[in-house]
Amino acid sequence: MKRLKSASLPEDEYGRQYHILLKPGDVPRYVLLPGDPGRVALIARYWDEYREVAKHREYITYVGKYRGVEIAATSTGIGGPAAAIAIEELLRVGVDTFIRVGTTGALQEYIGLGDVVISTAAVRYDGTSKTYVDVEYPAVADLEVTLALIEAAEELGVKYHVGITASSDSFYVGQGRTGFRNYLPEKWAGIDKKLQAINVINFEMESATLFTLANIYGVRAGTVSAVIANRVTNEFIPNIGVDEAIKVANEGARILSEWDSIKEKNGVKGLSMKIIKEYIMRRAGGHEI
Repeated sequence: MKRLKSASLPEDEYGRQYHILLKPGDVPRYVLLPGDPGRVALIARYWDEYREVAKHREYITYVGKYRGVEIAATSTGIGGPAAAIAIEELLRVGVDTFIRVGTTGALQEYIGLGDVVISTAAVRYDGTSKTYVDVEYPAVADLEVTLALIEAAEELGVKYHVGITASSDSFYVGQGRTGFRNYLPEKWAGIDKKLQAINVINFEMESATLFTLANIYGVRAGTVSAVIANRVTNEFIPNIGVDEAIKVANEGARILSEWDSIKEKNGVKGLSMKIIKEYIMRRAGGHEI
């Protein structure tokens, strides 16, 4: 990049953002947010067409079409701080709908490895969201995105669970794992069991930041995660269920696009039972079911 506008406005004369190297018009409104840069290509495998449009540090972006819907995927790296940078800059280039596609550790015994979790809200153990707003402010997923992800999982036959997630900036001590030389502050000892007791269903590292920022800025966000570990049964299989989470995220974006087109046709902004009924009738070929 050439000289940026200023230290307080780190973008170039075309609006290209410093970290993600995207400018307005480069990506559509629907963007999937994997943490792992390598997962962007895995997501795009299911699209009708795709191309890489930007690559800088942990931020890789592909754009394309999935079942006719314009879609993009941008990796965020690990944790809330890196995710917040991506979200801030994607908002500046016109994105208004985010779906995190992550991996997670289950906190309830009944959740199996390879299942997916759709988050309704997040416990804010991260530090990033606290720099934006007081801890009393809830980190809540958007209802439309959550319902679209549930509908997608149902249509695809993917086993899913819906509930509250906990997010931490720390993979080790902040999630109750011992650090180097068995270091573990008292605050975090047994945190997995404490969360299990209050019916939090999984631990990950980004959703609290995503939900907090999305609500502050008035945009939509949701999370679907592949369960690759279970803290109760002490099992861990990397990457199991990732394809299922990706499929649910892609299909969820398509469903949102269809709902949005129905809302636009009816001149309304919010989702309603009337909109859902019309969507169901479309799927049934225009006949009541």
